Amino acid sequence: MGRKPDPAKPHYGGGSASPKTARRAQPSPVFLGTALFVLGFVSLFTGHIVTDADWSRSRSRWRSNQVRNTEPIDIWKSRYSNLYYGCSGRSPKLRSAVPENSSTGYLLIATSGGLNQQRIGITDAVVVAWILNATLVVPELDHRSFWKDDSEFSDIFDTDWFISYLSKDVTVVKRIPYEVMISMDKLPWTMRAPRKSMPEFYIDEVLPILMRRRALQLTKFDYRLTNDLDEELQKLRCRVNFHALRFKKPIQTLGKKLVRRLRVMSSRYVAIHLRFEPDMLAFSGCYYGGGEKERKELAEIRKRWDTLPQDLSAEDERTRGKCPLTPHEIGLMLRALGFGNETYLYVASGEIYGGEETLRPLRELFPNFYTKEMLAGDDLKPFLPFSSRLAAVDFIVCDESDVFVTNNNGNMAKVLAGRRRYMGHKRTIRPNTKKLNVLFQTRNQTGWDTFSRKVKKIQRGLMGEPDDPRHGRDDFHEMPSSCICQRVPVNRSATIQTRNLLSQVR
Repeated sequence: MGRKPDPAKPHYGGGSASPKTARRAQPSPVFLGTALFVLGFVSLFTGHIVTDADWSRSRSRWRSNQVRNTEPIDIWKSRYSNLYYGCSGRSPKLRSAVPENSSTGYLLIATSGGLNQQRIGITDAVVVAWILNATLVVPELDHRSFWKDDSEFSDIFDTDWFISYLSKDVTVVKRIPYEVMISMDKLPWTMRAPRKSMPEFYIDEVLPILMRRRALQLTKFDYRLTNDLDEELQKLRCRVNFHALRFKKPIQTLGKKLVRRLRVMSSRYVAIHLRFEPDMLAFSGCYYGGGEKERKELAEIRKRWDTLPQDLSAEDERTRGKCPLTPHEIGLMLRALGFGNETYLYVASGEIYGGEETLRPLRELFPNFYTKEMLAGDDLKPFLPFSSRLAAVDFIVCDESDVFVTNNNGNMAKVLAGRRRYMGHKRTIRPNTKKLNVLFQTRNQTGWDTFSRKVKKIQRGLMGEPDDPRHGRDDFHEMPSSCICQRVPVNRSATIQTRNLLSQVR
């Protein structure tokens, strides 16, 4: 196939000179030797011997610093991804599931939001059931949110697999037994937990009601459990999210079919989760250049949320990095990072505000542009009335991509970023919206080479490296660190040399 015209560079004048870039400190063997000398010096006082693990951690930190500061980044794959792997095995020390007839009662969960927001709620519901020694009833999905999807849990997830996989951790049933229901004096109690509640809240406030009423429902269950849990409960979260929640066969079949169709055309592809729907833009409070018509339309949609300020400054939000990148900006970022116009894109999105006119600049930058509608054809018809099933298909194709990119910090972006770390650290790019927005404001006055160099500099630390420090540290779903282990290096000669050095210091 002949090379297509490249529409990226004409967006910038070619005559501006490149500014001098700040020189980065170059890590050297002296740095590593000094660090190890300090470890040895400390050991003189503590009696601590530097072990293979100490060496591995020190080398990992040093290497990560190299990756961030000096090494050219392979935009398709991290060279260190094979040194890390998901590890969420169940510890023998963790209490086993309590049998249904011995549990404290039946815990019902009503989730909230779209597919991935509900996924987070389901994951946390299992942990709360474990904390309460309760029997978990298969969670109820949200039918009343903006998406208005009538799908049940069993329409999206493999219910039998979910129950079986978690059987050692928590007892899960499809419904409260009929004989229990008719024996209850009152209907299940309904309550809502505060956001990010600690385990103590569930023990002190929820458990007494559950034991008294035998059944209790927690409503609007999303982000109702803290991120700050002990390691074994975090691993339980990972077992639920990355193993127990398996999509139904028809969803898996279609998702994998789309992946195969992409792979026939190209050996690798980039997936973009593009949130640019009218409600999402209205919620953000941002402005995207559509004039008074856009301002009025988005302001009217924003009135749906009583708790949101109606006089938000769009300019302030953009300065703070709170505005999602436009399709055009995402395309420019990818081209600046080094993805050529021959790159195949899979775009996962809902209704794009502005329609084809908004998408046109991205298509021009990447002519090999595909969506599930384009790839699936008639195979998609049974899914069309169900937004969550459509989202599940997008989830699979994005998860299987070589590179995943997002223009937002929403639930699908977080869940997929965490999953891709756990499943082998596949390249995941999160835009630094705050700094990129400043750069985009002057893009027409900046030469392409200068612009590209600045984008690469801005994005260091947000390219999905295994030891990436700059994103998601406060969100376990995005950065499941308790469930990621590092392989012991095969070459141990450096460790022996280090021990010899430390013995001389002593």
